[in-house]
Amino acid sequence: MFPIDSIYVIYLFVAVSAGLFAEAMYLLFYKSGSYRRRINHRLNVMADKTDRGSTLAELRRERGLTSSGNYRLPLVALNRLVLQSGVTIGFTKLILIAAAVTGLSFLALLLVRGNVLQALLVALVVGLLLPYFALTMLRNKRQKAFGAQFPDALDIIVRSLRAGHPVPIAINMVGREMPDPIGSEFGIISDEITYGADLETALRNLHFRIGQEDLPLFVTAVAIQGSTGGNLGEILDNLSNVIRQRFKMRRKVRALASEGRASAMILSSLPIGMFLVILFISPDFYSSVWSYPLTKMALGGAAAWMGLGNLVMFRMVNFRI
Repeated sequence: MFPIDSIYVIYLFVAVSAGLFAEAMYLLFYKSGSYRRRINHRLNVMADKTDRGSTLAELRRERGLTSSGNYRLPLVALNRLVLQSGVTIGFTKLILIAAAVTGLSFLALLLVRGNVLQALLVALVVGLLLPYFALTMLRNKRQKAFGAQFPDALDIIVRSLRAGHPVPIAINMVGREMPDPIGSEFGIISDEITYGADLETALRNLHFRIGQEDLPLFVTAVAIQGSTGGNLGEILDNLSNVIRQRFKMRRKVRALASEGRASAMILSSLPIGMFLVILFISPDFYSSVWSYPLTKMALGGAAAWMGLGNLVMFRMVNFRI
């Protein structure tokens, strides 16, 4: 009923055989330690180092800190932003990237506008603001990823404490078993404790490196337990449940506010879309009014009013919990 050319069947078998051969070669040369190195960045760095002290120093230098853990730049706000963004390329490469963005922006605007002063001013603004917004986005993304992993890390610590391990061993277990960003960060805590830092100081350093809003609860709980005593496992178990409930509440609020975000996007894009459609259908439709100053004033007022409306809707659907 369904005639099939035998050559296509042969092609299919050849493709399947090639895939199986590639998988066999991969499994044959697969190193047992490669999975462990891929868990997080710290374990990958440790594979090439002889001791944990050099690993800690390199991880700090990658994040814009000195070997002792202090800020490298006198600009504390910039240093904190680079640190919390998780960028590991160093300040030199960041400066080179910003300079390249500035130079490309200057050349592009000089070719388009032909005005050296305008091109220079806009290029400086772009070269300063674009890296800042990029680092801010990376920091927010990293903080969200850390917040999503944090309850699981607390569960690992709780189970380790209930099994009889001390707190540093439980923290080291998180650094060995969990992926980035939380794996490397807790691994740095373990390294700092190993080389002389007390637990509370290491946890406060974690808060400075991440800046996530749930971390002060964890730091305070451990600090109070260390000074007054108590069942740390039960405290962290309750804290894990609270963080999970807050996370679920944020997701629920975001789902309920999705209608407002969709309305904002539709109402904002509709005038621009209609303008482009009319301009495409009838290119001369607006030609008679472009030369009037009132037209530019009206467009500027409409853009400002639309921006104000978007700001109001943004504030309505985005709030802290």
